[in-house]
Amino acid sequence: MAQEQKKTTIVLFSGDYDKAMAAYIIANGAAAYDHEVTIFHTFWGLNALRKENPPALKKGRLETMFAKMMPRGADKLGLSNMQFGGMGPKMIKQVMKKHNALTLPQLIEMAEEQDVKMIACTMTMDLLGLQKEELLDGVEYAGVAAYLGDAEDGNVNLFI
Repeated sequence: MAQEQKKTTIVLFSGDYDKAMAAYIIANGAAAYDHEVTIFHTFWGLNALRKENPPALKKGRLETMFAKMMPRGADKLGLSNMQFGGMGPKMIKQVMKKHNALTLPQLIEMAEEQDVKMIACTMTMDLLGLQKEELLDGVEYAGVAAYLGDAEDGNVNLFI
């Protein structure tokens, strides 16, 4: 009898570098163990999917303000603790480099290579004024119902 495909789903709500790293480390680990993996990015977690240099897009005043205030790309996310006036992220990246740990952008790239399904929450994109052109290529777009469809069959469901 064939074994059923194991599924792991992760809601990435946080826009913190360390929490996004945890989500992607778990996602890559689960994919390596042949799990079908979905990461549903919502609210501040969408910032991990933003391009560092998105194309210029026509936006309203409020959407333009959000775009300027939010970090552009995974490498620009702040830490959940130990900010130290902006020095915290630089320090942790230095320690990671010393220990040959993968960066968040590298973990995202690895997830893409392992066919981890990366979904951007369309409702949150509307609220924050984000457009598809601002997010990484290969991202899927869906609402909460699509995530729940994956989570319903999930063996592991995490909220980060």
